[in-house]
Amino acid sequence: MNKYGVEREPFMFIIDFDMIRPEIHKLNSVPPGIKFITPLLSNVHPGQIYTKPVSFKKHPVPFSEYSEAFRNVQKNISMGNSYLLNLTFPTVIETDLTLKKIFFSGIAKYKLLYYNKFVVFSPEIFVRISNGEIKSFPMKGTIDASVNNAENLILNDEKEMAEHNTIVDLIRNDLSIFANDVRVNRFRYIDEIETEDTVLLQVSSEIRGRLGKGYESHLGDIIMSMLPAGSVTGAPKKETVRIIKESETYERGWYTGIFGVFDGNSLDSAVLIRFIENESGRFIYKSGGGITYLSDPVKEYEELISKVYVPAG
Repeated sequence: MNKYGVEREPFMFIIDFDMIRPEIHKLNSVPPGIKFITPLLSNVHPGQIYTKPVSFKKHPVPFSEYSEAFRNVQKNISMGNSYLLNLTFPTVIETDLTLKKIFFSGIAKYKLLYYNKFVVFSPEIFVRISNGEIKSFPMKGTIDASVNNAENLILNDEKEMAEHNTIVDLIRNDLSIFANDVRVNRFRYIDEIETEDTVLLQVSSEIRGRLGKGYESHLGDIIMSMLPAGSVTGAPKKETVRIIKESETYERGWYTGIFGVFDGNSLDSAVLIRFIENESGRFIYKSGGGITYLSDPVKEYEELISKVYVPAG
């Protein structure tokens, strides 16, 4: 990434959660099995919208399994080992859609189809770099828009505020490794996300900073210094990742990694959330949410399930 940045060579990249299987491809030689759409670049034409009724069933892990992991997370929080931890679980889903149909018909800012192995329709920007400016847009806080007074509820919820503040502070610190004049430009704004049967409200913030001269030769260093993404880990990051691996009962793999593109001048990237994986013909949807000392296990379990959806087409 550093080399291509200096050469102004357009490329795309995919980095898994554990940062052990990164893929970087020149834009003119991306394997045909990898399809992507971003606001900056795409290697496909928009597909046909899938207008038929969608069959979609969720089979989440039992609450007892979730609550056991939740208790371990809360124990570590009470010991001061973490202030915020993003706890995730796999959900088996049944649908008449293929990964390819989900990719082409779904509505999302960022979409990625990785062969027939997984599909992502992510609403969350990770990092954007352009004209010497770097921006990050951590997303923390989800509520069903149909809930009465939903926007006010989530913006004034003590737990959600604490969770969002923690992540904004973490991302400010991450950006400050390479950037100067780091500041929060927009704090806790609302995005609407359409699903197959409802609308979700998501809370994000915009943080920006200025990069020094010659930053193009450090594109890889900049991105890697911020991984794994703070919004899908927690704080403090290193110890929180240890607790995640201790508490979760599966491997995240590519889920909660990142992918992005560089057009020779600007870089755009997304967090690999809203993620469906093909495990030998069985579809697994991976989702989760942030846990703090104020979290209620039932509400967190319900949020995990609410994030299991296919995007409206």
